[in-house]
Amino acid sequence: LSKRRRHLAACFVRSQKNHTLIFTKENTIRNCSCSVVICDCDYCLANLMCNCKTVLPSTMEKTTYNSHLTIWFTDTSLLEMVLSFTRVWDLKLSFCGTTPLPTEYLAIWGLQNLQVNMVRGQFPEQSVTIPSSNNDKEDLLEVHNKDRQMLAHISFLDTSLFNGDSLLKSYSVENVSSIMKHFPSLLYSDVFSTSDNESYVVTFIY
Repeated sequence: LSKRRRHLAACFVRSQKNHTLIFTKENTIRNCSCSVVICDCDYCLANLMCNCKTVLPSTMEKTTYNSHLTIWFTDTSLLEMVLSFTRVWDLKLSFCGTTPLPTEYLAIWGLQNLQVNMVRGQFPEQSVTIPSSNNDKEDLLEVHNKDRQMLAHISFLDTSLFNGDSLLKSYSVENVSSIMKHFPSLLYSDVFSTSDNESYVVTFIY
């Protein structure tokens, strides 16, 4: 096999169902539906193997990703645009840049599974599973119940973890009746002050 064909064979495998891939390249945002899993940061292969379209930043809206979402990024601006207060169940974040990232916090609704990949640092690939407070696993299969649970779970992701200098860690606080009162120093605290949720599960990922 040629070098390119060996690379293609190694860099994607057939997926059971389509998943969403979002990445930035040359100041453009590409939103792709992929039926294969592409090697991290292989932009050419993603454009070749996935159904991709260019998206203007001004047209991006907050949405719910019920299937797996992968994001390739080189700075925090794309993450803020796509993830802040977005509902994501299963997420993979691949840092394709080389410049260290600052400490910023992203608020993500309903996150249960997170995988992070970095091109630099001592710990390039890590993952974390956020335990559910709902013991009835069958409820998670129901869209209505899943949406309700996603609204009750909020994760704050520290972007400096992509520098790969330490092991990925998380901790959760359950039965938070008021995020503003429990965590007054959080930038987003006032956003939750008018919510009618009885309580939140708040997870910090760093």
